[in-house]
Amino acid sequence: MSYRQQQAEATKVRIAESARELFASEGYSVTSMESIAARAGVATRTVYAAFGAKREILNLICERWLERAGARALAREVLSLPDAVARLRGAAHWMTTLYTTDFAVALILDSAVDEDADTRALLHGKLRGRNRVMDELIASVRDDLSIPLDDAQAIFRALGATGVYGELVGTSGWSPDRFEAWLADTLVAQVMQNR
Repeated sequence: MSYRQQQAEATKVRIAESARELFASEGYSVTSMESIAARAGVATRTVYAAFGAKREILNLICERWLERAGARALAREVLSLPDAVARLRGAAHWMTTLYTTDFAVALILDSAVDEDADTRALLHGKLRGRNRVMDELIASVRDDLSIPLDDAQAIFRALGATGVYGELVGTSGWSPDRFEAWLADTLVAQVMQNR
């Protein structure tokens, strides 16, 4: 990568980080490209040249979040565990790791849902990707489930919802470790009732 490319990449990251801060504090819908540029210390045209649209900034924010969390590698690690209960506990660890890496991004994704059609499509794609991983983690224990697979997957999505983590950790003061233990115990109890 040339020096110029490195500079351009560093500028994109600075813009995305500035946008993440503004989206978290002000809200996605009210944050303008101009305010992102001002926060990043660049011209507005630089933001448009780097991203084209606000949703593309959101896309990079999400990708950087997943990278920092090691989400893809962690999912593969959980799926390689030999024991079904360990995989369910690993699924709880995967979900908690996403949230503890940067819960603000999860909240931003939730708050951006009512935007334009292209943004909705991007967000639905991100949500489908997350749900696909969650469903795959539960499907990996299908032979050990005491309830239908669809129900088990729905239970995991419900227990791991942003609002549940926000209530327990953000509002009620639980530690992330306590949340993870609760999520793991509850998941095992709900979908493997004979354990």
